[in-house]
Amino acid sequence: MTRPASLELGLIGNCAISALVDRQACIVWCCLPRFDSDPVFHALIDSPEGIPADGAFSIEIEDLVRSEQAYDEGTAILRTRLFNGHGDAIEIVDFAPRFFNRGRSFRPALLVRRVCALQGHPRVRVRLRPRGDWGRTVPPVARGSHHLCYAMPHGNLRLTTDAPVIYVHDETWFSLAEPLNLLLGPDETLERGVGEVARGFEEQTALYWRGWTRSLALPLEWQDAVIRAAITLKLCLYEETGAIVAAMTTSIPEAPNSQRNWDYRYCWLRDAFFVVRALNSLSEVATMEEYLRWLHNVVRDAKGGHIQPLYGVGLEKQMPERQLDHLRGYRGMAPVRVGNQAHEHVQHDVYGNVVLGASQSFFDKRLFRGADASDFALLEAVGERAWAVHDQPDAGMWELRTRARVHTSSALMSWAACDRLAKIATRFGLGERHSMWRTRADAIRERILREGWSDKRKAFAESLGGHDLDASVLLMAEVGFLDPQDARFIATVDALEASLCDGPYMRRYEAADDFGRPETSFNICAFWRIDALARIGRKAQAREIFEAMLAARNSLGLLSEDTDPRNGELWGNFPQTYSMVGVINGAVRLSAPWDTVI
Repeated sequence: MTRPASLELGLIGNCAISALVDRQACIVWCCLPRFDSDPVFHALIDSPEGIPADGAFSIEIEDLVRSEQAYDEGTAILRTRLFNGHGDAIEIVDFAPRFFNRGRSFRPALLVRRVCALQGHPRVRVRLRPRGDWGRTVPPVARGSHHLCYAMPHGNLRLTTDAPVIYVHDETWFSLAEPLNLLLGPDETLERGVGEVARGFEEQTALYWRGWTRSLALPLEWQDAVIRAAITLKLCLYEETGAIVAAMTTSIPEAPNSQRNWDYRYCWLRDAFFVVRALNSLSEVATMEEYLRWLHNVVRDAKGGHIQPLYGVGLEKQMPERQLDHLRGYRGMAPVRVGNQAHEHVQHDVYGNVVLGASQSFFDKRLFRGADASDFALLEAVGERAWAVHDQPDAGMWELRTRARVHTSSALMSWAACDRLAKIATRFGLGERHSMWRTRADAIRERILREGWSDKRKAFAESLGGHDLDASVLLMAEVGFLDPQDARFIATVDALEASLCDGPYMRRYEAADDFGRPETSFNICAFWRIDALARIGRKAQAREIFEAMLAARNSLGLLSEDTDPRNGELWGNFPQTYSMVGVINGAVRLSAPWDTVI
């Protein structure tokens, strides 16, 4: 029995690799050996006839009638239970090993699947169909006594298992008489039995995640939602380099048949800053330290010049965008795109995002390596770029491909760069540098207040001198540009609610773009609205909208980029870091304080 592809998916991973698992325990997406590699399993974007399909890894029960799925509490370990109509049931445990071993992080490019019977005498089938070259290649398979080896373009992929290998190879139904383990990863021989290795990996991975979760400074309310969001953000960190990807997928449409299909498996400096800031609010600073390593390389390499809005996880500058016409797309909604043309864009908000992302490191005593005066000098070069371009047209944070304006949000982030550099200069007792950056910040602020305000709309507009509305101006309060009690900010919130909101949902902007007017709401905008409402004192309304956004998550607590306000269906790349950031920020902003119960 097949089923349509959907975003009712769970994310497993270990900060080196990841995979998406659907409600029936089918792995429908996994890129190896890194987040932006050729997918080993690509069924999510090429299965219009339904799942399971080629490019997937399924474990099935005969005569399935229902399923249950949940994460083990406080972990990235996913547990799926499948039931048939005869009283039989199985459980599949999915995870990627992650724990500390010999003084370092152990995160192999390995997926572990453990299967056991819960009741009855179930018959099961394993269908393992990896594909290479974006689904074009069926890899040759070699069979060993306890493994199958697939000759993949990026290197051999080995399934080591205590299941009957012939049944796995031939996709044969068989009775599940005892627990099974399936380890899919590098073509390496295990030093111990597969069951012992899988069991040990699960126990140690669970201990790691529970210890990590325990260290979080959680708000009193909505803790389960915050924990799941935090773990999801952590899994988007490519730990080897420190890059943070915006999402794990490519080409999930932002709206049905919209052609808004993009590849988000890269590190946007804007998105990464918001991830770091959200995790910092929970006192999780290790991700920031890893990201700062990566960011430092970006800044050093720029040498005071242009910084791209995004890079590859290995600091790649070129991500040429191309369409793969042989793939039919999510639910048949092509195109499938690989790479992202945005690496060629001029987006001036990037300089503010760099400075904002690094600024905490100059003040936080918890860091192993706090930033010093040499780092400040490096960051000043970024500030010089922010000052030089603050009044120049760009593609804006929404990456418009055919229109350039002096976007208010870009000027706002240039102000933030100068403002934070002034504060850092004070930290080092550099009075002249403080005065210079403060003067520049004040000049940018005065221009935004003068030219960003639209008397016609009684709101700050999306561009200087413009009149169209854009949700990004809500960041004025979040970055400290404007007091939220300022009458102009309150009027802007009112205007945006009237023009961009559909109930709890919020669109990015009202003007048509390269593909027409947006149809779906952009989830992070709804969370920006929540933050703004809370800051201006409308906390009851903010809480109501926040609860609605939590209800919009899938059954495992994950969000994609967009939501259809007509039916609540998730669209856009998944899981979207921006959206998960909103969950954390909303809970931290709105939660009752701990001293109300202590």
